[in-house]
Amino acid sequence: MTGIDAVNAQILELLQGDGRMTNTRLAEQLNMSETPCWRRLKKLEETGIIEGYQANINRRKLGLGVMAFVQLSCSQHDQAATAEFQRIIEVTPSILACHNTTGEDDFLLIVVARDLDDYSDFVDHTLRRLPGVTSIRSNLSLREMKASNKLPVPVS
Repeated sequence: MTGIDAVNAQILELLQGDGRMTNTRLAEQLNMSETPCWRRLKKLEETGIIEGYQANINRRKLGLGVMAFVQLSCSQHDQAATAEFQRIIEVTPSILACHNTTGEDDFLLIVVARDLDDYSDFVDHTLRRLPGVTSIRSNLSLREMKASNKLPVPVS
């Protein structure tokens, strides 16, 4: 699916606000019947525009009080080192996101931990053991001013 029409954009906006919205409620909000609404929704899922549904959880209420933005530089970029690096990143639940970036560093990670001691252990036992890592720089979040997974939906 290359373009998003106004109705599909509305579906995406509504579901980003409430991923548990029923098809009946979604159709009501769109002023359309349920069957065409369901077909549009299924098409958005089948084409991968909607990848899945999840609950938004308050990390602090789970005891994850520290959020760090970690910049990593690596000396090894061969296929084996990269594959092992990616495997470790993917199986480590405290790493919420990892981006291969331009600029001075190779990767930017978003990491959560219970407290500073937990984060220190994570750096020592996980990050320092990643293949080829030559530099680790951390910036700790002092206050989260905005956190959202909602994407702006362009209409084509």
